[in-house]
Amino acid sequence: MAADSHPGRDGEIGRLLDAIYERYGFDFRDYARASLRRRVQNAVHDLGVADVPALRERVEVDRNAMEQLLIALTVNVTSMYRDPEVFLSFRNTVVPLLRSYPFTRIWHAGCSTGEEVYSMAILLHEEGLYPKCRIYATDMNEVVLQRAIEAVYPLDAMAGYADAYRLAGGTGDFTDYYTARYGHAIINHALRRNIVFGHHNLVTDRSFNEFHVIFCRNVMIYFNRQLQDRVHNLLYSSLRRFGVLALGVKESLVATPHEHEYESLAPRTKLFRRRA
Repeated sequence: MAADSHPGRDGEIGRLLDAIYERYGFDFRDYARASLRRRVQNAVHDLGVADVPALRERVEVDRNAMEQLLIALTVNVTSMYRDPEVFLSFRNTVVPLLRSYPFTRIWHAGCSTGEEVYSMAILLHEEGLYPKCRIYATDMNEVVLQRAIEAVYPLDAMAGYADAYRLAGGTGDFTDYYTARYGHAIINHALRRNIVFGHHNLVTDRSFNEFHVIFCRNVMIYFNRQLQDRVHNLLYSSLRRFGVLALGVKESLVATPHEHEYESLAPRTKLFRRRA
């Protein structure tokens, strides 16, 4: 039997997840178990403990260790204009719909370190919509959320982001949107003005507003079916009539609770519109 499929190890991981939920309120119990096993073992190594029971004992008494484990368990891979064709599709398909609204609320659920949030802010600025938009950007991880608020990114990443910006239909000079300083790029304050960052856990928290657009991309691929269904219910209840839902390019509405309550605006880039 492979080491990572040992039933005892799964049992220890279950006890670890129960302890995290009871002590801190973070619920990973319905995350896809194969991915969790890898991430927990990485955390065991990174925190220098002997095994999963030792990890559980450590995080129960050490909040700093819990923050490190939280980073290990959550997926924070992102970039500006990630999947640029999605942003191009949004610009061409969704922006014309938003022009009819006097004010637009957009939710980036699972915003991580904020690159996609600022990508949206730039897009809306270029389309003349940003002054009448409010972007709500949330994540369960306080550490990555703070990085998003700071809006400071490695300067050497900007060249790649500029290429993605152009592929996403950018109409200006990408360098106009940040200030270079000491090897870092600082997103201009004007682009941060209409963004509200906040802590929100898709697993345990409820809806907090009604939105015209919800971006929840590359988040649910790490959840099991039960948790995916729960989150889809949350997103549907948070989306106003005829609102737009953006999923990751590898995600789908097939076999979800509200599959037939959306119409597809752009099948390849996973933009869907709530029917009613």
